[in-house]
Amino acid sequence: MITTEFPAASVVLAHLTDLHITGDGSPLYGAVDSTAALVRALDRLEASGVRPDALVLSGDLADRGEPEAYARLRGLVEPVAERLGAELVVATGNHDDRASLRAHLLGDHSEPADRPVRSVHRIGDLRVVVLDSSVPGAHWGAVDDDQLAWLAGELASPVPLGTILVLHHPPAPTILDLALTVELREQDRLAEVLRGSDVRAILAGHVHHTTSSTFAGIPVHVAAGLAYTQDLLAAGGGTRGQDGEQALALVHVLPETVVHAVAPVRAHDTVGERVPQPEVDRRLAAAGIVRRA
Repeated sequence: MITTEFPAASVVLAHLTDLHITGDGSPLYGAVDSTAALVRALDRLEASGVRPDALVLSGDLADRGEPEAYARLRGLVEPVAERLGAELVVATGNHDDRASLRAHLLGDHSEPADRPVRSVHRIGDLRVVVLDSSVPGAHWGAVDDDQLAWLAGELASPVPLGTILVLHHPPAPTILDLALTVELREQDRLAEVLRGSDVRAILAGHVHHTTSSTFAGIPVHVAAGLAYTQDLLAAGGGTRGQDGEQALALVHVLPETVVHAVAPVRAHDTVGERVPQPEVDRRLAAAGIVRRA
């Protein structure tokens, strides 16, 4: 009998970002069907057999903040979350409207229209904390004093599996110069709150390309946009959006580590042998390999 080096994940999150849903379903920039892109991602996730404990949507859920866009999004996402048995975790981005998101996606009419959309979720022994880095009327991000104080209070008591922090604007260096105009500002203030806490990973979006870094000693994982992505090798430099390379991320939280995997949402041609899951299980059993408890 051979025991694997790591156990199965305690919690699995499916991280989707930058959906840019339009209220009337019209193409984004006249070229990209962002609703179809989301449907494709959700369909592939369901068909894969992956059963995430939560769907994490990290901002820019609507392109223009329209109530109809959030109603459309809710109609697409809620049934999938129910079938998967997954909790829905939502962050607000610079394209979102706080009041419309709260009312038409979350069904919450109890909060003031301008109040930041923040939340805490307990998923087994994991805590997921959502900050609102949006600044109404701006595309750059910030986390105000009230949210920082609230975050410090939430993190004052650690939880068994630690905390995942979710926000739209990544606390990370940008590798695209133009993105300097829309980065998260005063990041050092957030770092002061996070140092020494039980935060094990930070999930974000905003920049429309996959990237990884560290912030206050914590891994930062930025998922690619679902509506469109940035071409990091655009001829001559600068920025160029593209209808390709869209992906969601699968975040596996283990007691000892957090694994972040990029999952493209367009299927490609099979290479080599296609091994279905039952055959994978049979071969592992034949080899005497079992997961560490």
